[in-house]
Amino acid sequence: MKTLTSGSIVTLALAALAPFTAAAQEAALPSADQLLDKYVAAVGGKDAIQKVTSRAVKGTLDVVTFGASGTFEQFTKSNRTVMIAEFAGYGTVIQCFDGKTGWASDPQQGFREMQGAELDAFKRSADLQAVLHTKDRYKKMTVSKGKVGDRDAYIVEGQPAEGAAEKLYFDAQNGLLTKLEMPSPQGSGTISMLFEDFKDFDGVKIATTVHQDTPEISLLIKMEDIKQNVPIDDAKFNKPAEATPASTPAPAMK
Repeated sequence: MKTLTSGSIVTLALAALAPFTAAAQEAALPSADQLLDKYVAAVGGKDAIQKVTSRAVKGTLDVVTFGASGTFEQFTKSNRTVMIAEFAGYGTVIQCFDGKTGWASDPQQGFREMQGAELDAFKRSADLQAVLHTKDRYKKMTVSKGKVGDRDAYIVEGQPAEGAAEKLYFDAQNGLLTKLEMPSPQGSGTISMLFEDFKDFDGVKIATTVHQDTPEISLLIKMEDIKQNVPIDDAKFNKPAEATPASTPAPAMK
């Protein structure tokens, strides 16, 4: 006849408690809304964020994959943004969203209109109050735990109205967004972005170093000069007078 040992009793007790333990762990997680509210506060708060009406950035852009380095400027105001990068031996690369349409230009492809996921991704960078609009982007959000490097993080997986889900990693201690994973606008693989070296500009914290990786290319972006609420000429967002594809291919970036 089998006997019920103390070990069996402990095993049965642990098995019985398992569902409650799992439920308690899940209940201990903050909600997506709580994490996003903490994110707003960590960046500087709603009032400080809403006071930013324009931003001018200068920095360096390293295409790690090809060992190429360049400089860039980005100007943003009134839901418009333009980024201009210069690479020695290659030329000028421009991306622009003028509030309605997006376009890009580089020595290899010349001028082209941005569309679909590429346009949507770049258009988001034109929103200086994007931190306040994160909740509006997703129709469904779930929360889990994870890591960014050696730091604990809460992961908010958000499902936009269109397209695949995105993952936002918030530092468990300070609440800042330190990593973002989203589908590549080119339609293959995932873009991973790491945000580091946060600094305060007019009461708003901005990551001044960004590592961006896709299956095809790795970038290192460093923002060396950031000015906010400065005059920006509307002409910077105009399409070039001769918006045509390149007639002679430029040397590929190597």
